[in-house]
Amino acid sequence: MGLFIGKDREARRAYGFDEVAIAPGVLTCNPDEVNINSNIGPVKLEIPFLASAMDGVVDVKFAIAMGKLGGLAVLNLDGIQARYENSEEILNKIANASPEEATALVQDIYKEPVKEKLVAQRVKEIKKGGVIAAVSCVPTNASKIGPIAKEAGADIFVVQSTVATARHIATKYKALDYSKFCKEMAIPVIIGNIVSYDAALELMETGCAALLVGVGPGAACTSRGVLGIGVPQVTSTVDCAAARDIYLKKSGKYISIITDGGMSSGGDICKAFASGADAVMVGSAFAKTKEAPGKGYHWGMATPHQNLPRGTRIRVGVTGTLEEILYGPAHLDDGTQNLVGALRTCMGSVGAQTIKELQMAEIVIAPDIKSEGKIFQRAQRIGMGK
Repeated sequence: MGLFIGKDREARRAYGFDEVAIAPGVLTCNPDEVNINSNIGPVKLEIPFLASAMDGVVDVKFAIAMGKLGGLAVLNLDGIQARYENSEEILNKIANASPEEATALVQDIYKEPVKEKLVAQRVKEIKKGGVIAAVSCVPTNASKIGPIAKEAGADIFVVQSTVATARHIATKYKALDYSKFCKEMAIPVIIGNIVSYDAALELMETGCAALLVGVGPGAACTSRGVLGIGVPQVTSTVDCAAARDIYLKKSGKYISIITDGGMSSGGDICKAFASGADAVMVGSAFAKTKEAPGKGYHWGMATPHQNLPRGTRIRVGVTGTLEEILYGPAHLDDGTQNLVGALRTCMGSVGAQTIKELQMAEIVIAPDIKSEGKIFQRAQRIGMGK
């Protein structure tokens, strides 16, 4: 059901993280005893956190550090790491650029072609670190880069674009056949990004292991402003999770739903799981870590687009180590650190002993949830008033 926004034109109401809250129920449990394991196909994750395949977030060192802490970092094989042998020098240039020249500089830097040798090298470097190797590229490069990454030892391959669909119309180039690609790769394939029930259901038929949910919500993404497209993350996650559950009943196969982007705090992450997510993919929170290659800067995946950039470079600063962001101790009062602790505490507070139980928690529409009673925090610009 929707609302009429004009004559004969109906629009559905959609909700984002700031408009809802998770309602505690009649049961609580010990946060230290909840199970937050998650799976992507046969791959088991100790914690359901993925670091976004963005050049300011993940390099080889970060991927290894994230893996050792139980999560999964996705390396962008369309990015700087696969274009330049000495990526550190390039990252310094981006970090030192003025706001006025940042986008043009990034566009110029990404003109350097992706090198097959570096694709294989980066995957091997991650595997040498003893962790799961997850890598990403856009659909147009997947047929070429995918087999190279797999041969080098990649465990998970992500095919990611602004909007992904099982059916694509094009006459000037050959569209990627997701079904064929998933079958030939023979390792878990994650496809993104989507926001709707129908798109999710069709993509699940391709044999993918998981789907990324989110169009334009990321801190450094400008797709919603440039293109006007997107659906708030709570509604899009609920819709795609519904498709997952229907597909499970129909086929017996479980396709994980990964909410990607738009989560700036532990509270947002908890709401993503309550909306139906099996895992979350986070960018800006990890861009703030000492281990992140962006040196306190973060930029969207479509920032280097030559004709229509749909991302920007933002300064996020460096607020702590990766371990502090994930496990604490938190030194900030805004919910951006100890994300795992926040998830565990939320689960304990609503009596959810597993992620699946958290997905069943009651959600209420609460547009004032972040401002109710917070007048002093807002006035002093602390805590939730920052």
